[in-house]
Amino acid sequence: MSDPTNPDVPNFENRDPNSPGFWDERFGHHYTPWDQAGVPEMFKRFVASRQAQNVLIPGCGSAYEALYLAERGWPVRAIDFAPGAVEAARAQLGAHAGLVEEADFFAYEPPFSPGWIYERAFLCALPKDRWQDYADRMAALLEPGAVLAGFFFIGSTPKGPPFGIERGELDALLSSRFELIEDREVADSIPVFAGHERWMTWRRG
Repeated sequence: MSDPTNPDVPNFENRDPNSPGFWDERFGHHYTPWDQAGVPEMFKRFVASRQAQNVLIPGCGSAYEALYLAERGWPVRAIDFAPGAVEAARAQLGAHAGLVEEADFFAYEPPFSPGWIYERAFLCALPKDRWQDYADRMAALLEPGAVLAGFFFIGSTPKGPPFGIERGELDALLSSRFELIEDREVADSIPVFAGHERWMTWRRG
């Protein structure tokens, strides 16, 4: 199905974002408007403010941030359930390609206890009926004091992905098991996220 309002969007057969094939098609056509093609500044600032710790990156896409961490000696695992994304990430990481795994986040057991799970266009890739699964799995993987931190896509969207989440919905989803300790406006979002991103740090209670 093509988008008649945007001739630059290729024809895609798979319309189900719960399927790896949905994302494989987009990587195969090099249609990845969520890809910043680099490491966001707020991510760099967060890394600079902390001691090295175990980091898990779910839905890693091209995994620029995983390479950034690996080059600085941080223990990191980046996962994606779409083979096309894993291929792109491994190409990006080069000598560090072994840090990328093809895996389903909801069943994945990392090789360490994460001190930080990095959120970047993962929650907003999930339809609303998967949001509770997301919160449950994050809470299960993070021990008390560990953090879920990154970019959250705030605001309703008529369709997705990206699937925006209203601020009240996000608070209701996470606040029973996490404490919000940082909430910052993002000024340099790429177009698909512009005006809707916030950098948030949620600490596991």
